[in-house]
Amino acid sequence: MSAHMSHGATFDVLIVGGGLVGSSLACALDASPLRIGLVEASAPAIERPPSFDERNLALNRLSLDALHALGVLAQLDTPPAPIRGVHVSSAGDFGRVRLRAEEHGVDAFGGVVIARELGLALERRLVGCVNLARRAPARVVSAQVQTDSVAVELDSGECLHTRLLVIAEGTDSPLRAQLGLGELRKDYGQTLFVSVVQPDRPHAGVAYERFTVDGPVACLPLAGGRIGSVLTVPTAQAESVLGLNDAGYLELLQQRFGWRLGRLRAVGRRSAYPMRLVTAERTVGSRCVVVGNAAQTLHPIGAQGFNLGLRDALCLASLLRAQLALDPGDPGRLSEYADQRADDRARTIDFSDGLAGLFCHRSFPVRLLRGLGLAALDHFADLARPLVRGAMGLNPRALEQLDQLRRPA
Repeated sequence: MSAHMSHGATFDVLIVGGGLVGSSLACALDASPLRIGLVEASAPAIERPPSFDERNLALNRLSLDALHALGVLAQLDTPPAPIRGVHVSSAGDFGRVRLRAEEHGVDAFGGVVIARELGLALERRLVGCVNLARRAPARVVSAQVQTDSVAVELDSGECLHTRLLVIAEGTDSPLRAQLGLGELRKDYGQTLFVSVVQPDRPHAGVAYERFTVDGPVACLPLAGGRIGSVLTVPTAQAESVLGLNDAGYLELLQQRFGWRLGRLRAVGRRSAYPMRLVTAERTVGSRCVVVGNAAQTLHPIGAQGFNLGLRDALCLASLLRAQLALDPGDPGRLSEYADQRADDRARTIDFSDGLAGLFCHRSFPVRLLRGLGLAALDHFADLARPLVRGAMGLNPRALEQLDQLRRPA
């Protein structure tokens, strides 16, 4: 610790990272008597008018229910656009999967929200939190684990102490490395382009995922008949795609996606992201736990990244609220958290990574088996049902944690 630091507040739980998962965890712990702190690198979000340049998030059924229970959905400027159907296909292969929510006993599989609006909704909810102390903008300079706490030095010189440090800094988390949790990285050799597009035809609430030899393409339903498009290209082509004008980019997207929604007429500003899988080797350490993108950053195929991170937050909040008398940083409790998250985490990582690899193969035997698999899922509802429930996040433990969240702490 530096000599100029001043002793600051003491917390039961200090969350470092005010992104979507870190903020959701803070909201989930607000009703408890625990002393909660939140350190955010950026100043609290300011109100900005909507634009055509909007990134979007596909939230599964459990995530929507959880955000509703947290009082976040009520703060959204625009209600989530419901996903009433899913259409999966592979270019050049004969099989396809068409899923309809009503056939699985629900009105929607989930919903699509504008990422900026979800951030603003969380900010509005955080303002109403009664047991939350925020440091923003602020950055962590160092963290040292002590016997009964972690001493966290901020760039302001203030030193905070916490019984449990929650690392929610995102993919390239400095604290994850500093506290020895380790990381594994895999570069997919792909770049993801995200943009909002206006098509000719109504999307009817259908989310499309199309696999091509150059990577997946997805179109998510948005309000106003717009779609949120996701286009993956080999990294070697990223610079040339960045250089395309709007007409050229729409032509490429049309070629890759097809004509299911008619002609694609207009496109917003494009954002580009390198595709990689980054996972923490350990999700817990001495008086610390890692959640969200700091724990695992996935390929966006299957749209499971934020949904998985939110389940991290639900699980941790449930455990902390269930045994308030216990030290939040108790090794046994942290071990229990790691055990409870292990299966869901491994399955979801393997699912997204496996899909990213499966649809890259162009050999005839693989394509044949892939087509047969898609056709079987399309025609036999019993085969698709477990996959659908998993994609909606409806596993028994997560539902139990959500139910516990709804009860007073």
